[in-house]
Amino acid sequence: MKVKIITKKSFKVLGKLGEGNSNEGFKWVPPLWEEANEHFNEIAYLAKRDANDNIVGMWGAMSDVDESFNPWGSNGKYLAGCEVVEDAIVQDNWTLWQIPSYKYATIKCTQETYGNAFTYMSQQYLPDNNYTLAGAVHEYYPQDAKKGEVHLYFPVERI
Repeated sequence: MKVKIITKKSFKVLGKLGEGNSNEGFKWVPPLWEEANEHFNEIAYLAKRDANDNIVGMWGAMSDVDESFNPWGSNGKYLAGCEVVEDAIVQDNWTLWQIPSYKYATIKCTQETYGNAFTYMSQQYLPDNNYTLAGAVHEYYPQDAKKGEVHLYFPVERI
């Protein structure tokens, strides 16, 4: 499995927020995406775009229940949304998070290989490379990704 180390400055995600049991994310996270996708036209004008006017990407941003961006405990929070321009403000019925700057270890996977990739990163790659998890893991869905593809962002150092 190919891992990339990147640094990403603080950025904003505007999305639909949910909270639930960490072991049952498969139950409460998909409805957040359904709601975000269904109402995306409400915030599309705030989406961060590249030089070709393509949306930079969608994020499944995660945090502990205190929203301090620590890893999930028995419960966690998930924000299904898109990266937005820096001067974006909260919209009605949406939640805006400012994700801190981190150095990340990233890995690309699919929905089918998600569990294996997550286990590999947390139990093998990070320890073998003297990294510890410095925050909650995020999911990144680039606009040019193949259907079902996701990039997992494991924060290894807060900057």
